[in-house]
Amino acid sequence: MEILLIRHGQSEADILNVHEGRADFSLTELGIKQVQKMSKRVHNDFAPELIWSSTLKRAKETAIILAEEIGSELHFEDDLMEHNNGVLAGLSFEEAKKIPIPKYPHESVENGESHIEFRMRMEIIFSRIIVQSSSYKRIAIVAHGGVINNLLHSFLKMPIETEFGFYTGDSGIHLIEINEKGRYIRFLNDTNHIKKS
Repeated sequence: MEILLIRHGQSEADILNVHEGRADFSLTELGIKQVQKMSKRVHNDFAPELIWSSTLKRAKETAIILAEEIGSELHFEDDLMEHNNGVLAGLSFEEAKKIPIPKYPHESVENGESHIEFRMRMEIIFSRIIVQSSSYKRIAIVAHGGVINNLLHSFLKMPIETEFGFYTGDSGIHLIEINEKGRYIRFLNDTNHIKKS
């Protein structure tokens, strides 16, 4: 099975300079254009048969545009939402400096989830999606930067605490594969669709 991991386009939080996480912002006009270009590229080059998506607006809007372009089945999943950053959600970066940052992976900000809880949530939903999608040759997961980072860590069976991370740009695409021989990375963070005029 091939799995596309796709990040949403630019959101309103990106131009407001606030912490996003669980804050539920929509795509900007630029974000919509990024997603439209990404959707055409995915349709032409590696269209999925099934799309799974986070239920937060920026990802949901991205997934709807992609599904309409391709004409594929679409499932929404709450467990694909971004890291629960508690009281930081929606706060400006300046205001957020007053909030104590957790020092250890088992700690969280007020009303949030720890890094361990986030990673375990991703392990569970990734496993569930793989099992429930086993009859498909290619699927897509539309989500968020933190979610995709953790899904890639899960895919590579990396530890919770690591120096390595995976960046995803606006509407960035990763392609990974699981088959009888093992797990393969086809490419990471492809944003060529938004570089073209």
